[in-house]
Amino acid sequence: MVVHPAFKAGEPMRLPEARLAEAVGLAQAIDLDIIAAEAVGVAKKRPATLLGKGAVERLAETVAEAEIALVVVDGHLSPVQQRNLEKAWACKVIDRTGLILEIFGARARTREGRLQVELAALSYQRSRLVRSWTHLERQRGGFGFLGGPGETQIEADRRMIGERITKLERELEDVKRTRDLHRKARRRVPYPIVALVGYTNAGKSSLFNTVTRAEVLAKDMLFATLDPTMRTLVLPSGRRIILSDTVGFVSDLPHELVAAFRATLEEVLEADVVVHVRDVSHPDSEAQAADVETVLRELGLAEVVDRGLVEALNKIDLLDEPRKAEVLNQARRRSDAVALSALTGEGLSDLLENLDSRLGAERQVIDVSLPLDDGASISWLYRHGEVVARRDDQAHAFMRVKLDPADIRRFQQRQAGGRGMP
Repeated sequence: MVVHPAFKAGEPMRLPEARLAEAVGLAQAIDLDIIAAEAVGVAKKRPATLLGKGAVERLAETVAEAEIALVVVDGHLSPVQQRNLEKAWACKVIDRTGLILEIFGARARTREGRLQVELAALSYQRSRLVRSWTHLERQRGGFGFLGGPGETQIEADRRMIGERITKLERELEDVKRTRDLHRKARRRVPYPIVALVGYTNAGKSSLFNTVTRAEVLAKDMLFATLDPTMRTLVLPSGRRIILSDTVGFVSDLPHELVAAFRATLEEVLEADVVVHVRDVSHPDSEAQAADVETVLRELGLAEVVDRGLVEALNKIDLLDEPRKAEVLNQARRRSDAVALSALTGEGLSDLLENLDSRLGAERQVIDVSLPLDDGASISWLYRHGEVVARRDDQAHAFMRVKLDPADIRRFQQRQAGGRGMP
């Protein structure tokens, strides 16, 4: 059963029904069978159980009648509230944080992703060593918040968890150092980086797959992507870029994950352009957009938000005609928005042209003198830049070229034999 506490002084931008549907989607993302789902009005948070006494008793009857084995409370439960609800309902109870961590534990694929999730999971569990529900068999991957006999995390004391956290932090530092080396290698052949961000299930991976012809897992499911993926992409002008697909954002991101996943989003900070993919067919699209910006700021990426994001208004194929026309007109009036459908391909060429013009606006003019017999370098400049003037004598070509800052560095390194400029 999924229970969403709808606080009377809650989020004015969000509908309780939409929040409940999102919580159900989160639970379904790890193949839980949803027998019941309900948004429960909460006038005032009870320290003992979060929900009101009457609601707890009524839901206990539902749990007993339907033989429900697990209740997901779509909110933050203190260890005491979690324990009291487990006693009242005689079943396992997890909160939103535990559920999201369970999903991340089941989905993370890269070594860094696994380390980060385990670190977040242990930080969360350190305060919850009071649980004793071990009768549920484990059916899936993850980190054991759904129960299971004899699991070491549940039985471990704070000292053991503390030692493991210290070890994980050391391993993560090694992984970060390795990725820094990879990033420096990319700078030596520096293509502009375009990063996709957005609320989970907004269609980032579908967009990524369509434009790069990659095969990243793209499902109509929350948190289908958990590890960042990068591919090169050629824009209409012939300019090459690196496109990065990132983990989806979600409202009320567990604070344990905010810290653990900051490194995953470092690519966003490095990006020349950040594309915010939005699901404009979702009833809470505006609230989701606000959540993404909030999380970016929490992650220390306020500079990225302030610099301005390109909005990809996705899933226009799901809109009725009047609403679709409204979104298309809205996008046409803005230089920082493109209406598109990653599924049908409509509007994708507009997005690529928008990226081209944005990156082109940063182009700088340089004067170059090359031997006429260096056809490879002359050809390279025509492919990667805009030659605005050229004059040849018997031995040299004198060219004035507009190039991206990244391409200027690449050209200089090329001329220096790949060693970079002194």
